[in-house]
Amino acid sequence: MEYYTLPKTDLKVSKIALGCMRIAGKSADEVEALIDKALELGINFFDHADIYGGGQSERIYGEVLKRRPDLRDKMIIQTKCAIVPGKRYDFSKEYIINAVNGSLERLNTDHVEILLLHRPDALCEPEEVAEAFNQLYEEGKVKYFGVSNHTPYQIQLLQKYVKYPIIINQLQLSIVHSVMIDSGMNMNMKEAWAQDKDGGVLDFCRLNDITIQPWSSIQASWAEGTFIDNPSYAKLNEVLQTLADQYGVTKATIAIAWLLRHPAHMQPIIGTTSPVHLAEMAEAVNVKLTRQEWYDLYLASEKPLP
Repeated sequence: MEYYTLPKTDLKVSKIALGCMRIAGKSADEVEALIDKALELGINFFDHADIYGGGQSERIYGEVLKRRPDLRDKMIIQTKCAIVPGKRYDFSKEYIINAVNGSLERLNTDHVEILLLHRPDALCEPEEVAEAFNQLYEEGKVKYFGVSNHTPYQIQLLQKYVKYPIIINQLQLSIVHSVMIDSGMNMNMKEAWAQDKDGGVLDFCRLNDITIQPWSSIQASWAEGTFIDNPSYAKLNEVLQTLADQYGVTKATIAIAWLLRHPAHMQPIIGTTSPVHLAEMAEAVNVKLTRQEWYDLYLASEKPLP
């Protein structure tokens, strides 16, 4: 595994993070085995959210920490809050504080290293967010703060009032879902690929040392599922297979290596519950795609170069 220090922090993190959304249906024994495998592979970063499995993902993870408290010092835990499923997004001080306290109880820990605001709240009052962050930091419950699925201006608005740096923006990104890359390369063109749907978030994050954490790294969409071995993406899978054979890895490994090849120094979130698949994708840190290989994959997903 390779590591780097997250900008604006003292956290030395693995280049690959384990996403814990899907562990809700697993037993504590299975989750313990997954955590052990992650740590064995050198993955020290674990991503949660209060809504994953209706809180069950954090709860099962916390059961493992209760039986294995020695593991806590070996891991960096990140969680997210602000989604009230099907009802609203909520950046109120009361909701953020209560959500974090609930996560800490379920995770069986007295702090998390990072808290992200999960999706933008249209009724966001940044002064209130600042009050919540101040309290959580001063109480020692959260060390660093970030966001997920936020535009540059939404981040700037928060940062105007929040005294702690926004260090992370977790965003959907894969070879297939690459709108933040597409718009930049098609600048000033008439085609739909040129549509700027995110306010230039990729370059904004690079300029401000905000780490992008790609989620759904091997997903085409929620409806289609993964693009790996998906007949709708036959050309892409041909190129993935060619490169997988060349590097002696799997197609999923190449898909993650594509993200790591980007100079933004992203930290992909790997949402598998399979120790075998986790090992496959962790191998991506050892695959250094050439510039042409990166573009070959991009073009194989049926995107044009203007």
